[in-house]
Amino acid sequence: MVFAIEFNSNAALTYKNNIGKPSRAKNVVVYNNDITKLDPAVIARKHFAEAECDLLLGGPPCQGFSRHRIKNAGVADPRNALIHEYFGFVRRLRPRAFLMENVPGMLWPRHKDYVDEFYAQAHTNGYMIYDPIKIDARDYGAPQARQRVFILGLRQDIVAEGFDWPPQPTHCERCDPMPAGLKAWENCSSAFRPALEEDPNDVHMQHGQALIDAFASTPHNGGSRHESNRVLDCHKDHDGHRDVYGRINPAKPAPTMTTACINPSKGRFVHPTLNHGITARQAARIQTFPDDFQFAGGLMAAGQQIGNAVPVVLAKLLVSHIKSLLTSSANTEPAASRAKAV
Repeated sequence: MVFAIEFNSNAALTYKNNIGKPSRAKNVVVYNNDITKLDPAVIARKHFAEAECDLLLGGPPCQGFSRHRIKNAGVADPRNALIHEYFGFVRRLRPRAFLMENVPGMLWPRHKDYVDEFYAQAHTNGYMIYDPIKIDARDYGAPQARQRVFILGLRQDIVAEGFDWPPQPTHCERCDPMPAGLKAWENCSSAFRPALEEDPNDVHMQHGQALIDAFASTPHNGGSRHESNRVLDCHKDHDGHRDVYGRINPAKPAPTMTTACINPSKGRFVHPTLNHGITARQAARIQTFPDDFQFAGGLMAAGQQIGNAVPVVLAKLLVSHIKSLLTSSANTEPAASRAKAV
């Protein structure tokens, strides 16, 4: 790992404090900048003057693509165009492969122009690009229901014969009998084991007595506002979402950890048995972060960073799969040797 760009200051600090550890990638350079204010040519000269970029990962903001409750919401959101800013770095750094992640809403017809332009740029610049795939993190061992879209591009000189994309799932919801090599979907029970001593992320929201009473009325391992006896004025005309103030069932995969995952009013984010929301550490475990990974900026900032992340176990598997292609004999032998062999 060579460099990273992160606009959010708390996330950038988290990246420096964790990814920059000697055991991970001690020389990684983190740019706490707006990507539109950075020149890809400068990054290329600084980091790749004597080395080639193998893989460029990207996770442009998803908020414009994920706003779905109002017709055409998010269509003019300027953050949508950041996928093209990301491709500006692909164009200049010429990585052997790139992988971009976003929410499924990115593929809705209302956003087609953004995606079509992204594909056009890729083809114009000599990249073979796979169709977008929607991956559920459960299928790869993450203990939560989380669907995201991934777009993989390969530079035209990469030999992809025999390469399967996406990689085969490692887990299965209900397989009887279980196919060889597959495991059952992971439940999230281990997320609620005791935290390490003095863990700064072992904190949850402080609730008023009315909410504590509502949580106390909510059945363990499930429930929602309807069972909590909490009725607000807004519920008279709109019954509300069925999962808010609901408890997580640790015997099943957890719900998607969103940027508001530490707030029970935003989804099924109440502790399975205790009368408060889940902690940042519990949310991080559901996202499969190791316990020594600490998030900067306090509880709300931690929740935002956790919810924006790709589950670690899924990210590791996808990157390892791409690495196996890039390091295969077909892609590491000199081009002349490959041509002669053919």
